[in-house]
Amino acid sequence: MKNHLSKIVCAILSATAVVPASAGTTKPNILVIMSDEHNASVMGCAGDKIARTPHLDALAAKGVLFSAQYCSSPICTPSRQTFTTGKYTSGHNVWGNTAGVPEGTPSLPRILNAGGYESYLDGKMHYKGGMTHGFSIIHEESGKITPPADPKDIKESGEEKEKPRHRLSAGTFPDNGNELGGEFKPMGVDDTMDSFIDVARSDNAVKFLKERKADAKPFFLTIGFIAPHYPLVAPTTYLDHFKGKVPLPVIPPGYLDSLPLNYKHLRNDRKFERVPDDVARLGLEAYYARVEWLDGQVGKVLDALKASPFAENTIVIYTSDHGENMGEHGLWWKNCLYDCGARVPLIVSWPKRWQGGQQRTGACGMVDLVQTIAALGGVKTPDDWKGSSMVPWLDDSRFAWKDLAVSEYYAGYISSGIAMIRQGKWKYVYHTRADQTHGPERELYDMESDPKEMHDLASDPEQGSRMEAMHKALVKEIGEDPEKTEARWRAGDGPQAVAQSQKIK
Repeated sequence: MKNHLSKIVCAILSATAVVPASAGTTKPNILVIMSDEHNASVMGCAGDKIARTPHLDALAAKGVLFSAQYCSSPICTPSRQTFTTGKYTSGHNVWGNTAGVPEGTPSLPRILNAGGYESYLDGKMHYKGGMTHGFSIIHEESGKITPPADPKDIKESGEEKEKPRHRLSAGTFPDNGNELGGEFKPMGVDDTMDSFIDVARSDNAVKFLKERKADAKPFFLTIGFIAPHYPLVAPTTYLDHFKGKVPLPVIPPGYLDSLPLNYKHLRNDRKFERVPDDVARLGLEAYYARVEWLDGQVGKVLDALKASPFAENTIVIYTSDHGENMGEHGLWWKNCLYDCGARVPLIVSWPKRWQGGQQRTGACGMVDLVQTIAALGGVKTPDDWKGSSMVPWLDDSRFAWKDLAVSEYYAGYISSGIAMIRQGKWKYVYHTRADQTHGPERELYDMESDPKEMHDLASDPEQGSRMEAMHKALVKEIGEDPEKTEARWRAGDGPQAVAQSQKIK
């Protein structure tokens, strides 16, 4: 196995095609800021009049805001593994928050390194077991930078070898009484966030930008923040501002009974079936406060970039690994394919090339962002990576963009795996069969007339041909039917199976 991984690394370095920069030009630096669990709607630049996000708003004013960007999976590790590997969840086989693909697997930082960049990771990316995937690591406590790991020094964790796997028993709902999930504790005031690890991450980014030599190689710096991910706590000054200002989501009588089986299980298993209004209000206020606090950390980094010699030639990208449900559809946290959980912020800013204040409304996904970063860095990706570069669309809003995005969820708290495709204004969701008597279930939404996804059109006979066509498009984009993906999950497929087939020719 170790020899195989070493061969993969050599293959990347020797076979990855590099697109040379035009004569007389310098490759841009690329700065990616990735938060955790940021609902794409909770930004002033996204139209939220309650949110206070002045630094993200300023970034959007100088860049391009994407309003229909989707994560590859609404859970941390699978989404971040897509950012690393350029593949959908069903392609890299990292389903939940377990060990990722093996060290040495072709990765975005590795191909950028091969193309003349130096890649650095400052903060969270959910890598485990010493894996770095081509990033030099900026250590949080010391700020010290260490080089990428050697694949032969990384031991297999064995986490991905569990066989077989089991889902929740379909249609069985334990009575939790009034018990709430652990994520609702603690809640409220926390005036110690000045010592939260994200502060060290922003400080280290500032230090990096101050100390980086102006004539050094172009950098690919990724900053991984935890906020606004729970716990739902924030400093008093932030929390007090939002007190009484954030409305509870509107859930019509009887609506929760119409939820797909998977989301009924999610509500039950995560214990948020009976969230009191006062708890929900405090949770929402704390979430908004955490978003504002995060915005301040982003501002520190952007201010340091502005004062650095790299200001003119650095592309800044802000995004998140997944959203936050915020009580919509009776759901909290993530783990669902409604837009509250699966749609994420995306701002791309490089005033040297793109006029600010623009917006792109077509559907796009994490795999497209990966291809875009690679294209901006002048490198080509392995042939089996998914997605399309958005550079032509950034250059020209009239470009014939594919307007398509896919997200999948095969982790816990549900009775069967779920896959989604967004095409234009339409969104189709497929819940795989849980057992002989449950499923499959389908959802269909017109996102223009029903952006909150409250009116499922799947039972409308007039929409049958549309759903059939969208299912075929989903299968084509993923490369297999979701039922096959679910069967592989249940059989125990993991990232090792992917690694064995990832040879670059």
